[in-house]
Amino acid sequence: MKFPNSYRGRFAPSPTGPLHFGSMVAAVGSFLQAKSRGGEWLVRMEDLDPPREVPGAADEILRTLEAFGLHWDGAVMYQSRRHGVYEAALNMLERLEAIYPCACSRREIADSSVNGVDGPVYPGTCRAGRPEGHAPRAWRVRVNGRGIEFVDAVQGRVVRDLAADFGDFVVRRADGYFAYQLAVVVDDAEQGISEVVRGADLIESTPRQMHLQSLLGLPTPDYLHLPVALNARNEKLSKQNFAAPLDPARPLPALLQVMRFLGQDPPPALAESNLEDFWHWAVTHWDVRRVPRVPGVVVKTPSGGSV
Repeated sequence: MKFPNSYRGRFAPSPTGPLHFGSMVAAVGSFLQAKSRGGEWLVRMEDLDPPREVPGAADEILRTLEAFGLHWDGAVMYQSRRHGVYEAALNMLERLEAIYPCACSRREIADSSVNGVDGPVYPGTCRAGRPEGHAPRAWRVRVNGRGIEFVDAVQGRVVRDLAADFGDFVVRRADGYFAYQLAVVVDDAEQGISEVVRGADLIESTPRQMHLQSLLGLPTPDYLHLPVALNARNEKLSKQNFAAPLDPARPLPALLQVMRFLGQDPPPALAESNLEDFWHWAVTHWDVRRVPRVPGVVVKTPSGGSV
């Protein structure tokens, strides 16, 4: 199943803290992909993980986007309000006998698994039934040795063996919360997202999401994974390693740095312009072919050093 021809993109931050340079790369890249094609750009708040959320962060993220001139189309979607929709998808997978309850702890999995491309590969301990006396914890989807192949617009051809690279993966967590993979698939389909633009740190989620799309009979969007912003230690800029929040009072310097990070070439005169002029230039001149075709790029400081 494919989407209609109209372009729809999205930015889907988690409200675990304020926006930083790395998250603005994803916001700007997804915005320009949509607006340069005359499409819509949606914002979805991925607030499915209450223990990790910071009170007030969702509103702060939206205020920062507005301060940077990133105006979204339609209403903001909040995953925390969509548990019933995810439950229905889970029930459908259960009717298809595509999922099963798993009683394994993280320690048990770590002790009996090998590492795949994105962490331990689940060894299938509960596939044929839980060990006697063990209560179910999470729900996992069967991958059945399926291969997945797709061509990413920036990172190129990706081929994965779901069983060897991931194993049966979680769609409902042991704490009862719905897993990221399931929620994203359901939401992208409902919002009619035609191309998913996000950081390359999430590229390994794509094969699993494509598997769920196939099982649920949902459309598969195109994918574009931008290079992630790295610090001097080649670590992804994140709230966990104390990436500096963006300053809503000074959007232009950060936006120009984002454009250079994404391989674009803004003219020096834009530094003395306003947001309206910047976005007019950025949408008109956006060229995805110039985006570095690498998983990550070290962020340079104005003095030529790295973050």
